Amino acid sequence: MREAEVAVTFQPQGKTVYVLEGTRLMEAAAGAGVVLDQPCGGAGVCGKCRVTVSGGACEPTPAEREVFSAEQLDAGFRLACQSSVCGPMTVEVPQTSLLAAHHKILARAKEEGTAQLAGGPAVRKQYVELPLPTRGDDRPDLVRLEDAVGHFEIDLELLRNLPARLRETDFCGTTVMSDHHLIDFEPGNTEAETFAVAVDLGTTTLVAVLLDLRTGDELAVVSRLNPQTRFGDDVLSRILHAGQGPDGLAELHEAITEAVDAMIGELVTAAGIRRERIYELTFSGNTTMQQILCRIDPRSLGEVPFVPAGGRGLLLEAARLGLQVHRRARVYVLPVIGGFVGGDTVAGILATGLTEAAGPTLFVDIGTNGEIVLFAEGKLSAASTAAGPAFEGARISHGMRGSSGAIEKVVVDGRLRTNVIGDVAPVGLCGSALIDVAAELLRYKLLTPRGHLLTPDKLPNQLPADLVKRVVLHDGQAAFLLAPETESGTGKPIVLTQHDLRELQLASGAIRAGILILLQRAGLEPADLEGVLIAGGFGNFIRRSNAQRIGLLPSKIEHHRIRYQGNTSLAGARLVAISQEARRMAEDLAHRTEHVDLSTHADFQMTFADAMIFPQD
Repeated sequence: MREAEVAVTFQPQGKTVYVLEGTRLMEAAAGAGVVLDQPCGGAGVCGKCRVTVSGGACEPTPAEREVFSAEQLDAGFRLACQSSVCGPMTVEVPQTSLLAAHHKILARAKEEGTAQLAGGPAVRKQYVELPLPTRGDDRPDLVRLEDAVGHFEIDLELLRNLPARLRETDFCGTTVMSDHHLIDFEPGNTEAETFAVAVDLGTTTLVAVLLDLRTGDELAVVSRLNPQTRFGDDVLSRILHAGQGPDGLAELHEAITEAVDAMIGELVTAAGIRRERIYELTFSGNTTMQQILCRIDPRSLGEVPFVPAGGRGLLLEAARLGLQVHRRARVYVLPVIGGFVGGDTVAGILATGLTEAAGPTLFVDIGTNGEIVLFAEGKLSAASTAAGPAFEGARISHGMRGSSGAIEKVVVDGRLRTNVIGDVAPVGLCGSALIDVAAELLRYKLLTPRGHLLTPDKLPNQLPADLVKRVVLHDGQAAFLLAPETESGTGKPIVLTQHDLRELQLASGAIRAGILILLQRAGLEPADLEGVLIAGGFGNFIRRSNAQRIGLLPSKIEHHRIRYQGNTSLAGARLVAISQEARRMAEDLAHRTEHVDLSTHADFQMTFADAMIFPQD
């Protein structure tokens, strides 16, 4: 039977997840979308992931006793990377324990003596009270305004309206600047209402956050499935659709812009603000997604040598994309590196501070596409692999995305235990559980390194009875039973089939091969890596030991060197919204990163074939 789960609530985020007892707090936090700082990789020595726990706390670990005093431990102080869940609990997360890369960006700008403007957002407001024109002071309106706020540019439409607006307000109001462009002059003092939206354009999922540009604070966050999935679950399918008839690209473009516009509506409703007070949007996504957003034909990305339309970041008018915000709001789309290595990868390099690593470090964004970046000896190299949608639950018999009813964790300790998102009856499994099951099957010798799932008549001796009964035949092929029909939410058994494991081999092998090629080009072995930074909404949920067991991540690396970074695509989009210095750094990072086209690499096909084989142990 499915094991009961316990509720863990994170404050002040107000997010609750249901997990199995024994789950590490760090893992529970990831499930709640709370990304904690762990520079030591979870070794329990840096003390950066400290939280306060009430109810359900386990006994302190030796590492926690080294960090906290007895009084602090009695008060509920714990390290999220060390402490486990022993019952229903509330976890207070201080701001200092959150992974907040933007503080590094702003601090660096100050240390380098950069002007205050460089560390701030492109959009800024200033309330002014201008002297009224007189016969002794007949300066032109623009000169009068520039004398108060500095030089700016202005478009003809606003210039036509400005004289009347100045006189209607007795020359008192708020200037709205986007970089050095005057985009509005608003009646009254509206300095407190300066907002932007940062968007992660995922192939499968969209996430948007509303930002207060005065403080950088997040006011609201929303997410939804990318509606373009109806045209195909990977970027190649969408590139093909863009070339099918005169309306193909328009359909893809409208699907994404309508979804983003609806998300903006959700954000402003949640925060209680007006759409007209949003003056900028920043977008981070893979190359294909960004070109479709801008309605740029992506078909050249579907043909060798896979050339993007542009490299530098794009600055556009939001109105031209059909987004209902301030009428002269700007859109900034992150620069791309090359091929399918797009703005989301640049965002990841920026948000993780990858170039500050002391030794060779790998950045891996695991999703429908797998982006890999290696930083070694001051050089950046990046590649993209077509991992496919298996990690998102697509093409898996009972696969689904990480939503309510998805089995997201599987543990075997003599019997099988599962964790289901939402603490409801399971209806399928998501990518993290797919990795868990495969790893457990390999450990118990039910799955061979070449990916063959044993049939019921070929099981090894001394196998736990609970596992024996779960090895079944389903539609004539070997399968592993995760939940019988009596326990599932669909009334049908939930199984993992031989075909599903083949899909996992393809996805895992593609990423593993990409990692090995980049390391080989740099003359490095996996053991030489000082750190592996795991990004992506899905990457935040995988168990390190299981990812290493199936070969998705290098096995010859100590666990503490593998660190979760959360949604770095969104984090990077957020950074370039609140900091012009971050925007400049993004452009520089994209320019200096070498793009490695794996499809033309002489050793890739052989490396990929070898990488599909699961490690022996």
